[in-house]
Amino acid sequence: MKGNRNKANKWASLLVVGTLAAGTLIGCSQQNNGADNEAPGAASPDAAPTNAGDKAETPLKLSIMLPIFKTNYPKDDSPVAAELEKSTNSDIHFEWVPNASYVDKFNITLASGKLPTIMYVPDVKSPSFVNAAKSGAFWELGSYLKDYPNLSGANPVILSNSSVEGKNYGIYRGRALGRNGVYYRKDWLDNVGLPVPETIDDFYNMLKAFKEKDPDKNGKQDTYGMVLVKWTGGWSSGFDNIKLWFGAPNKWGEKDGKLVPDHLTPEYLEALKFMKKLYDEKLINQDFAIMDSAKWTDPLVNNQAGVIIDVVDGAARVDDKIHAALAAEGKDQPDVHYMDVFSGVKDAAGALHTLPTSGFAGMLAVPKSAVKTEEELKRVLTFIDQLNAPELQTMLGYGLEGKHHTIEEDSVVISKDTVLLESEVEGLNQMLTFIPEDRAKKVKQTPLRLKQTELQKENEKYIVTNPAEPFISKVYTEKGAQLDNILNDARIKFIVGQVDEAGFAAALELWKKSGGDDLIKEMNELYAASK
Repeated sequence: MKGNRNKANKWASLLVVGTLAAGTLIGCSQQNNGADNEAPGAASPDAAPTNAGDKAETPLKLSIMLPIFKTNYPKDDSPVAAELEKSTNSDIHFEWVPNASYVDKFNITLASGKLPTIMYVPDVKSPSFVNAAKSGAFWELGSYLKDYPNLSGANPVILSNSSVEGKNYGIYRGRALGRNGVYYRKDWLDNVGLPVPETIDDFYNMLKAFKEKDPDKNGKQDTYGMVLVKWTGGWSSGFDNIKLWFGAPNKWGEKDGKLVPDHLTPEYLEALKFMKKLYDEKLINQDFAIMDSAKWTDPLVNNQAGVIIDVVDGAARVDDKIHAALAAEGKDQPDVHYMDVFSGVKDAAGALHTLPTSGFAGMLAVPKSAVKTEEELKRVLTFIDQLNAPELQTMLGYGLEGKHHTIEEDSVVISKDTVLLESEVEGLNQMLTFIPEDRAKKVKQTPLRLKQTELQKENEKYIVTNPAEPFISKVYTEKGAQLDNILNDARIKFIVGQVDEAGFAAALELWKKSGGDDLIKEMNELYAASK
């Protein structure tokens, strides 16, 4: 079980200290309907700063393409929008589109050439956006960020992740980089008399106790340790975290100056052996290969399992469900948290490695057809920078104090008038980039939610980055689905015992011959070029 933990971690150089960026929703945008000959949403020529300094600047004209998730949304002259214009000396036209139809509308708008001043981009790596960016349709913004008090605090890891081959054609909308970790039934751990795990052995012992020591105290052996779900192309449940505990890289790692995919490392195989051990001992759900990921927290709520490895903010959501279930039975203890969280466990050398998220949910791009000069661009960037002021983050998230919310004990209390909120506030937070971080006032937080937030900040000290994150692979675009299927199938079969190590090695050879070797070659060419 100890596997390869006595080996030196070859990927330790990939650990990076990050800066917290809070999460936002992704969304979509709609085509501008303006009839002017000028590009819709272009920054007005007379909106440029005056040279004389003896009169105020003309308000900056903007059109902003944003997603909406409700049928009602703020109009251009709504109270919050009006206050935003006043605070930023701007004249804003919002272009809203239902999120469900975003991708189609985005591509139609991009192809039309009639672009807004600020355009939300949901998928930075999509071929349509990458091709447009490389052809010069959008401003490259990386070199400008240092000149703005808030944007200069952009996280370098997230800037790299959101780049197109090292160039930033937009400003990312930040979310927590250190979001991943472990959440578990705290009451169960207390019942079996174990401390919070610090090593892989400790983690194994916790799962074993959750199966064998009647953690729910019902007198039956009807529980197991951890819930796992089937791997998909971009998400592998707990395994993507666990493999880092054994020293495997995050998707790609560097060895002797070359990029190597994680599954071709010995540490990866050690992690797979650990997963097989958990499966063989029935410490994880035996149906993980077919389990519906939409229901994978149910076993924690229903006293069947005690651990999930995923985003740590899932802990509070599960805790809420447990409270609701117990309240329905008249057994709830409102002041008790049934769930708790920790980052992960340390390797043999005492080092902690955590899996980062990409750190962003889309980004805001500035089209050159709408913003034609560098002078206009700087005013647009000033506007985006201003949105990161704490008071504007709060206003765009919760509306106007005294109308849409009140402040009690330094916490936000939201109005119960949902129609008012939808028509005057809903969706305005979609323009927030949360750089350098989320500084808005918040709805009152429970101790568990506060702990989750602090843990996400702490996790950023230990993240293992993916050095290939910025690269756009032609091979993967063409063959990625096939390559992922080969790996996913082999991993599942190895864990459930349908193939042995020789069978898994044969699957890796098939992966190489099916395009994997070409992918490795291409990624290393891109890596060399990036240096």
